[in-house]
Amino acid sequence: MTEDPTGGNPRGLLFIADLANTVQDDPEAGAEAFQALLERHGGPSFTLTGADARGLREATARLTRILETDDEDRAAEAINALLDEYPARPRLVRFPGRPWSLHTEARRGAGPTEWLLSTTAPALGLWLSERGRCAWGQCAAPRCDRYYIDTGRRTPQRYCSPRCATRVRVASHRARRDG
Repeated sequence: MTEDPTGGNPRGLLFIADLANTVQDDPEAGAEAFQALLERHGGPSFTLTGADARGLREATARLTRILETDDEDRAAEAINALLDEYPARPRLVRFPGRPWSLHTEARRGAGPTEWLLSTTAPALGLWLSERGRCAWGQCAAPRCDRYYIDTGRRTPQRYCSPRCATRVRVASHRARRDG
């Protein structure tokens, strides 16, 4: 079985947003935090060290810069740079009870940072090409800066959660009513 939680689908892409939010919440996130994140998302089992955690934080910073842009051309350039630097092998994978799906694998023996970038870059690239826009972002709600992957089909997503969207809508309603 391939060990790619990012496989180009919304569920896998949620790993990227969760990763960015983990590092944003704790800029010094250690091996334990990354280990828990990988386990939660079904990633490969690495025995992570402090050096691995530093590398993963740096890699996450590169991914976060992509999540922060809504310019398709800039996002594509950044994704292409990662694809050039960290190529991955596409593989058809069938998980129990599911249809075949295309996933990517890092080269054999790849460390955690190489694995992360070589599997997330194709996932972001596929998502950009399928959506035709940067279908990700940072929450537009005041006092919230969480990252999200836009999995909706209609109006582009602006908030990380229904809670933030409701909070903004209620505040706007109250401002109109009281103003």
